Order: sequence, then C-alpha cells, then structure tokens
Amino acid sequence: MKCIVTGGAGFIGSHLVDLLVAGNHQVTVIDSMVAGRMANIERNLSKIEFVQADLLDDGWQSCFAGAERVYHIAADPDVRGSARKSYEVFENNVTSTVRVLEAMKKYEVKQIVFTSTSTVYGEASVIPTPETYSPMIPISIYGASKLACEAMISSYAATYGWNAWVYRFANIVGARSTHGIIYDFVQKLLENPKELEILGDGTQSKSYLAVENCVKAMIFAPEISHDTFNFFNIGSEDWVNVKRIAELIVEEMGLKNVKFNFTGGDRGWVGDVPLMRLGIDKMKSFGWKPEITSEESVRRAIRATLATERVER
Repeated sequence: MKCIVTGGAGFIGSHLVDLLVAGNHQVTVIDSMVAGRMANIERNLSKIEFVQADLLDDGWQSCFAGAERVYHIAADPDVRGSARKSYEVFENNVTSTVRVLEAMKKYEVKQIVFTSTSTVYGEASVIPTPETYSPMIPISIYGASKLACEAMISSYAATYGWNAWVYRFANIVGARSTHGIIYDFVQKLLENPKELEILGDGTQSKSYLAVENCVKAMIFAPEISHDTFNFFNIGSEDWVNVKRIAELIVEEMGLKNVKFNFTGGDRGWVGDVPLMRLGIDKMKSFGWKPEITSEESVRRAIRATLATERVER
C-alpha cells in the first residue's frame, strides 16, 4: 500500500514509519522539520520518499497521487503552550488538516487515519471515559483544535465516500519524544539534580501508553473496522500520578535526596485535565489491548530518554 505520513519525522510519526516500512508498504513522509528530526527516520531514508514541506504552504500536494491512505499526524502537540499561541495552533492543526483533506479530494485518496487526543473530552465526569461520552467540552486550545479536526474529517468522509479512523490518545511516551512530563523532568534534573519543580500538587493522574504499542493500534484498527467514520480511544487500563513519575525519574537517574517543589493547585496549567483515563473496551472488543501498564510505559520511556540525553551530551 502507498501511504502518506504527515509529521513522519516526529515522535509518533517516526515510530509509525518504522512499522510501515517493516510491513513493506510504500511510504512518503511529509514533515516541516520544525519538530521532526532527521535522526528519527535516518534508518529508513533509503526505503521511503521524504518531502520537507509545511502543510500550510504549497508544493507537497502532488505526493498524494496514487496514495491509498494518509496517516495525518502532523500537528502542534503542545497542550500547555496552546494557551499563548491560540491562532498558531488553529492554523497548524485545523487549517493544515483541511488542506490535507483537500489534497485527498483532488487526488482521490479515500482513507485517512488521524491522531486526536483525550483532551477532546475536557474534564470528563465519567472515568474511564468511553468514546460515547458527551458533551465534549475541551478546556484547552489544543483539545478544541483536535475536536474541530475530527468534525472536518467526519464531514469529508461522509461527503466523499471515504473511510476515516480517528484515535483519541492517552499520553503516549517513549524514545524520540522531545516534550511532555518525562522529557521536562529529565531536563530539569540534568540542570539541577538537587531539586525539581513540579507543576500543581503532584496528584494529577493520567494514563500512559508506550509508543510502540500505540502505533501497532494505529495499523490494527483499519483492518478490523470499516465504517465511514471509525473512532477509538487508545490508552492503558490504569494511570500514574505526577509525583510517582518524578520518583521514577529520580530512581532511574540514580539521584538521592531530591527536593520536590510543588507549585500547588489541582492542575499544572490552564487547560490541564487533572484526571484522565480512557475506556478502551471498544478496541479490546476487536482484539487489541495495551501490552504493559502505565507505570511500565513511563519507566521504559525514562530509560529511553536518559539514553538519548547521555549520547547527545
């Protein structure tokens, strides 16, 4: 199958590219390289077509000719930062998605896989939160932008007779990640191994999933669900809190007597959802399940992050 992967040099995208190449698919990666890294796809460069382009510009659309499926991952993933750059997030997430959909229409590509987020649910009153939860009231600009993308994808699929698969992710962690709690805590402790600032009160609890498990789900669902608009929660069946993540990082770094400085409050920033755990019964009913727990996913991600940092430093 000829596949397009937008954002394919990024964290999740590059792991997906690894899996697609291993499955002998013909892969074209489109990435602006604002957040992507060439090192993430270096091992596959001889096996893929790589196009460096911003989806908000032109010139990349012809790559869609002959493609059967688009994995649209490119986005601004900074939930916390979305509050200070709201219009930029809208452009990078919503406008770029519509431009992808227009390219699909022009070149008659009829399948799209889209990476959404648990933040579309806002502060859900039902936990674990199922896909049928409503009303969806996002509390971050990022979450709102992803929900808008879901709506546009649903409408294009229904209008033009396509198939769409939308994944609402828990926190995805692992090698190659350059943002998020694990990366941030590691960076802080490398700078100052004596103390660590922790946003909020440390009790914020969320579900975490290893990126390798995540991309397997992304490829699995289109094989078993063929509605016009298919939507799934992807996550683990437990959660871990912020303080425990800090403790795991301190343990893995071999540090002693680190002082935790909590900023206070029940959340880390405006738009932060303090409790998140997704119901994954829908995916489990099709035969998929997380391979490891949230804590083990976090621990492996810490080790991968530390291995990279030690090499780079």
